[in-house]
Amino acid sequence: MQALSIRNLTKVYANGIVALRGISFDVEEGDFFALLGPNGAGKTTTIGILTSLVNKTEGEVKVFGHSIDTELLAAKSHIGVVPQEINLNSFEKLINIVVNQAGFYGIPRRKALIRAEECLGQLQLWDRRNDIPRNLSGGMKRRLMIARALMSSPRLLILDEPTAGVDIEIRRSMWHFLREINKAGTTIILTTHYLEEAESLCRHVAIVDEGKIVEYDSMAKILGKLDEEVFLLNVRDSIGVMPDLGAYKAVQIGPNDLEVQVSKDQGINGLFVALSAAGLEVVSMRNKANRLEELFFRLTRRKNHQASKTESPVSVT
Repeated sequence: MQALSIRNLTKVYANGIVALRGISFDVEEGDFFALLGPNGAGKTTTIGILTSLVNKTEGEVKVFGHSIDTELLAAKSHIGVVPQEINLNSFEKLINIVVNQAGFYGIPRRKALIRAEECLGQLQLWDRRNDIPRNLSGGMKRRLMIARALMSSPRLLILDEPTAGVDIEIRRSMWHFLREINKAGTTIILTTHYLEEAESLCRHVAIVDEGKIVEYDSMAKILGKLDEEVFLLNVRDSIGVMPDLGAYKAVQIGPNDLEVQVSKDQGINGLFVALSAAGLEVVSMRNKANRLEELFFRLTRRKNHQASKTESPVSVT
């Protein structure tokens, strides 16, 4: 079953800005789906339409088969949203924030308190339940927003930049938590500017640019379209004279460091053969850029970037 179905979705704002230009994509139930794009691409507008905060101009949106035009309440009952901006009452206790959220969905207080212990406990906030958001770190506030969104046990969880400003340790723990709830059956849609995050977590991806879908497929197939990767190699001994690595383009960037371009046709094995023949022993090797990041930049590079900056001061994401 499709958790989300979008067909020919269009949004034109009153000032004439076209935020969405007939986008279409599906998210299957149980999927972990990345909705990516540069600032101003239309991601947040899309989420706003799904949650009825923004009125669409044209198109059809269904959430678990419920049209937002004719069955909005039924559609929204399946959705939990973690917005990009922190929108917590700074002086309200954490326990009250999440319990009140449950009340909006008609969950009795007794059940809401049980659910609150589950959600806050899962996100390591139960011990802080009587504290207020003003006293929390940025990472804790992000986790509180996720706990709040989970109070209604949504079938579809939408995360708009959930790890923005979060340190590496908290981000990794949040990744683990999101994988677990996805494994348990929650469908997740993620928008993020940390493309390593999307590549690590998501199974399918749609990339939006200037209100249009420029790529939409499984993560594996999209990454398979990358014809060339650049690797950074650290070798054991200092490189005196730049070695001949045959068909591989290499540049020395340090006494023990090489930057090597490898095409899909060449492969990695041949590179190690060439390095061995040149008498170089590799100590470590890594991609110069995240693979999804590299594709993202190629797909969303704008020819008229400077012109687009002067069109309007209004920010549409």
